[in-house]
Amino acid sequence: MSSEKNDSISRRKFLDLSSKGILGSAAIISGFPTILPASVFGKNAPSNRINIGAIGVGRISRGHDMPGVWKYDNAQITAVCDLDSNRVTAAQNLVNEYYTKKTGKDFKGVKGYDHYQDLLANKDIDAVLVSTPDHWHAPIVIHAVGAGKDVYMQKPASLTIAEGRMMSDAVKASGRIVQVGSQQRSAYQFRYAAELVRNGRIGKLQRVYVGLPGDPSGDEEPQMPIPKNLNYDMWLGTTPDVYYTEKRVHPHAGFDRPGWLRCEQFGAGMITGWGAHHIDSAHWAMNTEYTGPVEIWGKADFPKSGLWNVHGIFRTEAMYENGVQMTVSNEIPNGIRFEGTEGWIFVSRGDSAVTTSDPIAKQNAAKKLDASDPKLLTSVIGPNEIHLRESNDHHGNWLDSIVTRREPLAPAEIGHRSCSACLLHHAAMKLNRKLYWNPKTERFKNDEEANKLLAREQRAPYAIKLAKPSKKK
Repeated sequence: MSSEKNDSISRRKFLDLSSKGILGSAAIISGFPTILPASVFGKNAPSNRINIGAIGVGRISRGHDMPGVWKYDNAQITAVCDLDSNRVTAAQNLVNEYYTKKTGKDFKGVKGYDHYQDLLANKDIDAVLVSTPDHWHAPIVIHAVGAGKDVYMQKPASLTIAEGRMMSDAVKASGRIVQVGSQQRSAYQFRYAAELVRNGRIGKLQRVYVGLPGDPSGDEEPQMPIPKNLNYDMWLGTTPDVYYTEKRVHPHAGFDRPGWLRCEQFGAGMITGWGAHHIDSAHWAMNTEYTGPVEIWGKADFPKSGLWNVHGIFRTEAMYENGVQMTVSNEIPNGIRFEGTEGWIFVSRGDSAVTTSDPIAKQNAAKKLDASDPKLLTSVIGPNEIHLRESNDHHGNWLDSIVTRREPLAPAEIGHRSCSACLLHHAAMKLNRKLYWNPKTERFKNDEEANKLLAREQRAPYAIKLAKPSKKK
């Protein structure tokens, strides 16, 4: 593809043609650059960049997602949205200041929105970052792909398994690019560990141990006046109407770790918060990315009082169809240990944290890679062995996929399956007995009590229409 032809195709036309498959394969075959500089569309042509809107601009967006894309010249954050108007203003200032410093010119081009549907209606926006609380992930992604936007979504993929299935199906039907924020896939040690396991360096895989951080319980919290800057009713979304108190939502001032992460109304706690990362990485090594366990059991302690009510100490087990058993607990080291017939491999983030308030930042640093035999960690994956797809930057991989229309490293269906597995462990915690799961029908076998946990009643007017689950056994 000649440079003259590149310059003659506008960004929107290029993305449109690529999404229809007209340019996608040609771009890959011709050696289209992995991350495109703005100059590939024409020198000094801001209108040719990928315009991105950020939805939900709190802690994870400010510290991880927006910086993850604004560093690339072929992308530009042009809009921000939040239900807290103070956060909208703060995000506008943050992004404007970044581009002012980057360009050396006064920049004030970031538009603010207080409703994500209005942002999605802006046809100049090509893609969105979804960095909201967990209960809003699936609904916004469904609406975003319906509006023709590509999406980078924070994990976990959904609040419930039913919502996750609906989200993944909507993404598939739309043909849009959706990357789930399972960024461990773009970290060298997790890919290398998965390749070692898949290529039999520890013999036949038998056991997987997944260690997660824990969350503390909290006190009862008083009802407070709803801040004028917060659209609290919409913030609650599909979930029940409950009184406002600051520790149920996010800090009124600042961007510390928010309290909603510890409320079951909005998520399942660490089993999905960190479990979505580690179980996804385990699935990658186990070659079970598009399925799930068939048996799940275990137990957990839940707070008997207080606002924060997600699980405390827990240990759950899962058996997969291939005979591998997975143990998940917050009483074992944070990371993933693969045990085979000929040795073991342990992988973790080490002392790396996405934000300074992540629980791992307060723990002693663990090794990023360890093994029963140190020689395993210098093993070379041969040319005829299994090589997993490489990426050294998760947001960059997403931007690359937007241009090439190649599936990203963590697509919606894989994210849904990782989240589903986490929610199955959570169901076992709640019911405190063995559950039998059919990964194909995504239903529990002969267990209607458990099947009631697949979805939650949704509050009007924010409900999304859930597909009726299969009743096949």
